[in-house]
Amino acid sequence: MKPSIVLAERHDAVRNAASRYRTVNPRVFGSVLHGTDKEGSDLDLLVDALPGATLFDLGALQVALEQLLGVPVDLVTPGDLPVKIRDYVLAEARPV
Repeated sequence: MKPSIVLAERHDAVRNAASRYRTVNPRVFGSVLHGTDKEGSDLDLLVDALPGATLFDLGALQVALEQLLGVPVDLVTPGDLPVKIRDYVLAEARPV
């Protein structure tokens, strides 16, 4: 199934999962946002880590989302984005 379809059906679950793993403000970017995703595409998600969040929290969230949605998830924070594209991604990303 296309990630965009899964996200449309499970967006509340994505927001709830994000809050359980010390992150806020889940946003979608990339092919799902642009409507060019297809079967086998990953879901590009951007989150803000709360104080005290660790890489374990982010890794656990990624695994939880992949299990919940059944699609590959590329989970990043703003600081993980390459400087060259950071401003563009931050400007285009839309809330889940």
